[in-house]
Amino acid sequence: MNYKKSYIPGSGYTKISTAENSMLKMLEFGIIELEEGQSIPFDTADKETAFIMLEGHCDVGFDGVRWERVGNRSTVFENRRAECFYMPREQKLTIEACGHVKIAVCRSPVAERTKPQLLREDHVTLSVLGRQPFQRETSFLIDQNSNAKVLTIGEAYVTPGNWAGFPPHKHDEEDMPRESIAEELYYFLFQPSQGFAVQCLYTRDGEIDEAYRVKQAELVEFPRGYHTTVSIPGYETYFLWVMAGEHQGFNRSDDPDHAWVAK
Repeated sequence: MNYKKSYIPGSGYTKISTAENSMLKMLEFGIIELEEGQSIPFDTADKETAFIMLEGHCDVGFDGVRWERVGNRSTVFENRRAECFYMPREQKLTIEACGHVKIAVCRSPVAERTKPQLLREDHVTLSVLGRQPFQRETSFLIDQNSNAKVLTIGEAYVTPGNWAGFPPHKHDEEDMPRESIAEELYYFLFQPSQGFAVQCLYTRDGEIDEAYRVKQAELVEFPRGYHTTVSIPGYETYFLWVMAGEHQGFNRSDDPDHAWVAK
């Protein structure tokens, strides 16, 4: 099974990872790209949906409400406090571009209908996780402090040559509060853009044992198993991390063979 997928830029909404083309059952991911003057209708159907502003600005309209100039950066490396907006299930909306805009669309089925929410940059929490040489700066965009019920979303910035998410960790067993079941994916971008990272994904029984060279605008899915990332020297690695599970947050366990490294 290939857990890596690529985004080929296009106009409108491009679905990248869905229940039909992946092992993920709780997560869907795609990209909206529009140019000045273009707009797109969207219906969340049975899924809560988070729209993460990667590039540019847009206006959002729904139910007689209008949010203007959502977005605060031209690239993900310009501002580490991304703006985003959240829509509950059974919500129709329209997105209108203010110049070029690129939006990550993160979706998960939910039973409960909550309320729309605009999350400006002052909502974002920044944290430094780990230590050299497995240190990264992480932002938390969608979590327990939002209207979302199952989604947890943030961004990671990895120093060139550093690892992220080390020791390798997993969240595929229900053993709260130590660990909970949550699917996840990472969507990668690089500065300069020709960079790449190595994404590892494996299970202790060896059923899954993958190491992907991930390039610009590629993603890797984690339906289960341990995962960890390394950024090559000379290039800053960015990844948008998207999780879906009954328990929001970082309830995970480290690979016991390597847990000692973080102590």
